[in-house]
Amino acid sequence: MKTNSIAHPPLRGNQPHCQTCSLNALCLPLSLSDSDMERLDDIIRRGRPIQKGQLLFQQGDEFQSVFAVRTGALKTYTLASNGEEQITGFHLASELIGLAGYDGGNYPLTAKALETTTVCEIPVHQLETLTDELPDLRKQLMRTMGSEIRHDQNMMLLLSKKNAEERVASFLMDISNRYARRGFSATHYRLPMSRVDISNYLGLAVETISRVFTRFQKNGLIETQGKEIIIADMDQLLEMAGLIDHAECETE
Repeated sequence: MKTNSIAHPPLRGNQPHCQTCSLNALCLPLSLSDSDMERLDDIIRRGRPIQKGQLLFQQGDEFQSVFAVRTGALKTYTLASNGEEQITGFHLASELIGLAGYDGGNYPLTAKALETTTVCEIPVHQLETLTDELPDLRKQLMRTMGSEIRHDQNMMLLLSKKNAEERVASFLMDISNRYARRGFSATHYRLPMSRVDISNYLGLAVETISRVFTRFQKNGLIETQGKEIIIADMDQLLEMAGLIDHAECETE
């Protein structure tokens, strides 16, 4: 299948390495010894930045690599028969992308940069060889896959059981938690995706997303400054997202 995915040669020089990367406690190197981390580092390709709107890989491409997002953000989506996008996820720094290709030998999704993004490319055949030799790396890869499955299950629940306000609250709390894991603020962060993308992901109309954001602001739950989100009432949003039991809130 012809694609316009990136195909840049690896760069060297001042590129960061796993040992010095600030994200190594969240990415595949988690729990690896220094010597094992060096072996992983040897197979990683670090290419030029992907510009906003550029594809990392395209639905139907041969599955050759998984990628760790170093900076920036991407979205993944499938294309319906009529050509419409269905967004399946957003991927932030330290997160792996492309693992779904393990199942059938081809990427079932397209990945597109939401902003200027850099990734670490890990060729799958070399990764498989290395995981056979490094049990800790294999365990970490399996944990990552399990985390993706759990996140997808939560997303299915989100779309099938929750109303518009609960979906938006869940989305904001999910992004908040993911930024917090990276050492950033859980209450003040930037949304790299557009509201059109958010509406597509949550299965809501763009107008509904705008109304919910406006309602949240009027009720003092959040403040917005362009794409910047400030969480003003974390407990209320957590409760709305179903992450705090209502009875527990009343007894505090």
